[in-house]
Amino acid sequence: MDPRIDLLRKRQAVTLMHTLGMELVAGTRDCVKGTMPVTPAVHQPFGLLHGGASVALAETLASIGAWLNLDIEREMAVGLEINANHVRAVTAGVVTGTATPLHVGKRTQIWEVRIEDERGKLVCISRCTLAVVPLPG
Repeated sequence: MDPRIDLLRKRQAVTLMHTLGMELVAGTRDCVKGTMPVTPAVHQPFGLLHGGASVALAETLASIGAWLNLDIEREMAVGLEINANHVRAVTAGVVTGTATPLHVGKRTQIWEVRIEDERGKLVCISRCTLAVVPLPG
């Protein structure tokens, strides 16, 4: 695991990651994995995993992957576009997202994120495009 993940874990205490119960499992420049429990906190009104929660997990993992590929003293990654296809319903358990880069350029990165249920069945497939920008200030 990239040593910068410890820095990220310290920063996540008051973020959406914490609110939705996301946990980082692995983090390198080429693959980021994370989990999210499927509880009523991430359900839509009919008891299914909310598509927005899946998208939040996907963008979180893609953003972490992009960040691991940057000079974090000078740059940061911000989301430009994300899409998601919701393939299978989940009502309980844990989903696992795996983000891998499709393109790592100087100004943009594109990441694919597969979210699977505990049986390894595809729940959501997402693609996230991020812009690489200078740190503010």
